[in-house]
Parts: sequence; structure tokens; C-alpha cells
Amino acid sequence: MKKAVILFLLFYTTSFFAQNIVKTENGSVEGHLTEGGIRAFKGIPFAQPPVGNLRWKAPQPVQNWEGIRKCTTFSASPMQASPAPFMFWSSEFLIPKEPISEDCLYLNVWTKAKKESEKRPVLVYIYGGGFRSGGSACPIYDGEAMAKKGVIFVSFNYRVGVFGFLAHPELTAESDYKASGNYALLDMIAALKWVQKNIVAFGGDPKNVTIAGQSAGAFAVNYLVASPLAKGLFQKAIAESGGSFHANPLRPNVDMRGAEEMGMRFSKSLICNNLVELRSKSAEDIQKAQGGLSAPITDGYVMPESIYDIFKKGKQNDVATIVGWNEDDRVSGPPQKAEIFKEQIQKRFGVLSDAFLKAYPADTEEQAAYSQMAMGRDEIFGFQDYTWAKMQTQTGKSKVYVYNFNRKLPAHTPETQFGAFHSGEIVYAYNNLHTLNRPWETVDKDIAEKMSSYWVNFAKKGNPNGKNLPQWAVYEPNTEGVLIIDKVIVTKPLPTKNQMMFWEQYFANVQK
Repeated sequence: MKKAVILFLLFYTTSFFAQNIVKTENGSVEGHLTEGGIRAFKGIPFAQPPVGNLRWKAPQPVQNWEGIRKCTTFSASPMQASPAPFMFWSSEFLIPKEPISEDCLYLNVWTKAKKESEKRPVLVYIYGGGFRSGGSACPIYDGEAMAKKGVIFVSFNYRVGVFGFLAHPELTAESDYKASGNYALLDMIAALKWVQKNIVAFGGDPKNVTIAGQSAGAFAVNYLVASPLAKGLFQKAIAESGGSFHANPLRPNVDMRGAEEMGMRFSKSLICNNLVELRSKSAEDIQKAQGGLSAPITDGYVMPESIYDIFKKGKQNDVATIVGWNEDDRVSGPPQKAEIFKEQIQKRFGVLSDAFLKAYPADTEEQAAYSQMAMGRDEIFGFQDYTWAKMQTQTGKSKVYVYNFNRKLPAHTPETQFGAFHSGEIVYAYNNLHTLNRPWETVDKDIAEKMSSYWVNFAKKGNPNGKNLPQWAVYEPNTEGVLIIDKVIVTKPLPTKNQMMFWEQYFANVQK
């Protein structure tokens, strides 16, 4: 009898895997088998739709369902403006034009596991988009290539823009935790809790989870590493071009009171006198109005203090970390003339202007143009990640690995020559060159193979190094070694050390 039961359970489990059916905590889901032999599940709900009275509330548990839920297509992307290519972001970097909806809290899983007991490492990817746009259905976020390399790849949607961050006194008053805003971060935490409860069914190991993200996704990783609510939900972190240790032009520090005041102004702009009227507005009307807040805040709950203070006190979730940025990371428009640029620097930095211009010279128009790009790169991205690495070595025990992605992506025309632009590394890191239309060279395929192997090795064991890979040294403040990812991959001293020293001097004065 016992043998018969074991045989039945074995048949039941293997037949479910063969049919691409997995039983989650809330019900069974059916995915599909890709041409590459990967089981893909798309559009699995991890929270109730945040609509109606659930708009601007923490994500609520999914309601169970009967039967088998078909999960073979992406869900709607979060509510946002219609996507349109701009600057260096072609359509492959953007969400599909439709569907776009408030009903967006779904996730996707790619797995090569044949049985539950395999306990494969899990990599959970968080998209960028300035916290105002983005979604997991972007072509460049496809998880098949990484699943082929042995990890279970998970991506998910979170609320963006005012839907993800609106703070308001009435919202604060109605919440159990007496704060508002940061709903997007709570969405992320809910998705990670889903992984903890369900990933075993897909052959994954809930005790070996890596969170990874780029741009706003990297900022999100930084917030999750700092948040006490995310403790124990992951063991490693990867941040590509993003962190939030110091205020910058894109990420000012906002506290609960300031965020609530912005929320009240937003409400008045829609001629709404209370929360009931705000929630009665259509998603389209809310989206058109925008305003409010579109970034995480120090709310006393998800973020009890600033990230800088949390790391300074050693209160962060102490996990092994990869951080890095791109040589041509920037999100700014055309550069100012050298003379105007120097006037702006004098006005902003005063007595530190000479030190700035020594690090970022502007003696010629060419110099000034490059320095403006480099300034934006370093203040918004590079120095944030540099600070992250240094502070982790000072107050944490887990190792940090730092990279600079310097490969200038091949271009079809001079008009598309943007260099190692912001988010250009994504298709290399996740071995997805095939998802981006570029005249790839043999060296690009080699970089993608190696970079994705670093990421997979790190997800597996917390160390990116492995067979047939150039050695990547652990970051040490006394040597400042970083992995340069270019046509040649090699560990070298930080190329932008002088620029980092300026920002250390500047923020040391600002934070006095």
C-alpha cells in the first residue's frame, strides 16, 4: 500500500511537470514549454488587483481559485503613459502598448527544473523606468536564457507613478501602520513573499534568492536591502546603475510630512476634497493628472530612516552584493555651452567650484560636454553605488563586487551611437542580445556569455567567479578594484577615483 501511494505521488508530480502545471499556494497554474525547453509561466497573481478601495493600499493576499489557471501570457503592465521610444531607448526597452491597467500585480517564472526537489537558485528581477514607467513584459527582460544557465528567473510588476507612491493624510490615517506612499515597495515585498511560499513548486530554493534590478530597479534593490520588512526574503543583491544614499536631482529626500503635502496638492489639482473622491476618479484621469510623488520616501515603516543612516548604523540586510554603473550612464538632455556650464557650477558649488572643475574640466566645448555627462553619471548613479560598496565594507560582513560596464554598444547609424548608455548592459547581463536589434559583433556575444555567467554564479553561491571567467576581485576600499567589462574584461583600480573624491568632499559638507 505504501509503495502504491509513493508511486502515485511520483506519477502525479511528474505528470504535472510534464503538463507544465504547478500547484501554488492559491491554486494550480499552467505554463508553456518554450522552444528552448524552458517552462515559462506568465501572469501569475501575487496580490489582489489594487483597484477601487484597494487603490493606494498595501497589496492584499490573492484569493484562491478552483481548477487550473492558464498562465501563458504576460498580464497588463502597470498604469502609466503610453510607451514611445526616446533618446537611446528603442521599443525593446519599453512595455507593450497594451494592455496597461491598474490591475497589474502579477509575476512570471522561467524554470528548467524537472522536479520540485532540485532547489535551484532563484533570481528575482526588478525593472527600471524612473518609478514612473516600466513593466516585466519588456522584451529585454525575458528569462529563458538565464533559466537555461540553471537559475529560476522571476520577474514581476509593481505599481508606478502616483499609483505606487501617493501619500496623503487620509491614507496615513486609514492604514494599520500609520504611513502612506511606498506602495510600490510593498508590492515588491509581497512578490518576494510569494517566492518564499511558492518557488519550491517550480524547483527553486527559497533560501537562495537573489534580487536584481537596473536604474529604478537598482534603487529598489537598495531600498529592499535597507528595509527591515524585507529581512530574510533574499540572500544576495545585484544593483545595476542605481542607489539612494545621497539626494540627487532625480531623487530628492522626502519625508512623510512632505510627501503628504504633495499628495494634498495633487488631490486639489483633481478637485477632490477627500479620499473617497480620489478613489472614484478613473485610472485614466489619475494618470493624466500625475503630480503627487513618484519615488520612495522615508515613511517610518517600510523605510524607518534614510538609507544612508541605516547603513551607517549597520542595520541593513547584510547580503553579498554586486553594484556597478555604465561608462555613459546619463539621463540628461543636450549639454550646455562651456561658459554657461561653468556659471552653473559656480552658482551651485561655490567654494568647491575649483575642485569640481579639476575633476570635471570644462576648458573646451568638448570637455564641457563630456564633463556634463560624467557629472550626471557620477552624481545620480556612480557615486551612489560607490558609497554603497564602501559603506557595506564598513558596517557589514558580506562581500561586495563592483563593476564598470564600458562596452559601447554597436550602432546602426551615427544617430544611434550612444556608447555604453544607461540600461545598455541589461541584454549582456541576462544573455539577451537576441532581444535587441543591434549589429552585434562576436565580442558582444562573448561579453554577454561571460557577464551572464558572473550573474548566475553569484546567484548560485554569492561569488561571481567561475571557470573560464577573468578573475573578479572582491571590492576593498584600500585597493578600489572594479571589474571593467569591455572588449577586454579585467579588474583594475576604479577609473573615476578623482571624481568620487570630489563627491565625497561635497556630501561631507552637505551632511554636516
